[in-house]
Amino acid sequence: MTATFEAPLPRLAPVAAPPARLALKADAPSRGILDGAWWPRSRDLLRELPALTDVLDPLWGRITHVAVNPEHWPVIPHKVPVRGHVVKVGWFTPEIDPHKLLLLSYGTGRWDLLVIPPETGPEAAARLMTAASEYGGPPLTASSLITADRAPHDVSVPIQVRDAERVWESEGGASQLTAAVPRQASRLIIGM
Repeated sequence: MTATFEAPLPRLAPVAAPPARLALKADAPSRGILDGAWWPRSRDLLRELPALTDVLDPLWGRITHVAVNPEHWPVIPHKVPVRGHVVKVGWFTPEIDPHKLLLLSYGTGRWDLLVIPPETGPEAAARLMTAASEYGGPPLTASSLITADRAPHDVSVPIQVRDAERVWESEGGASQLTAAVPRQASRLIIGM
């Protein structure tokens, strides 16, 4: 009889998740609709939330609850284990902007982050992060900010909007869409 032994599999060291790509308002009372922007690498909340809370917990206090609109998240877990605790996740369709993440911390407050789609290019993401993290806040909702950034580059902008912009600009005005989204990189970007 012959015995065969299989070599043991090598032990792999755990791979650390890449840091969250994040831009937050400066240390000042929040004004505006958004408190900053988050550019996740995927649409997997179970994978993405731990890196986000690693950055936010020391800054804002322990994040305990997160709420999203399910439009852009294919799977929404009820609980996500993060370093040292569990974050409860909820979803609300009409109440939450599809491009926004609502974060809650006991005793500290609520924060709203623009969620930049993972497939967004670095240049567009930097513009959106800058707009969402300005002190006065963006003048637009999260979805309007995404739409405003895409409009100058998108051929699918409705004809009425393009015509209205042409008239406005020909009369000496600046396009409302391009004025809403700054074109420089934010100095508050973390993890890029």
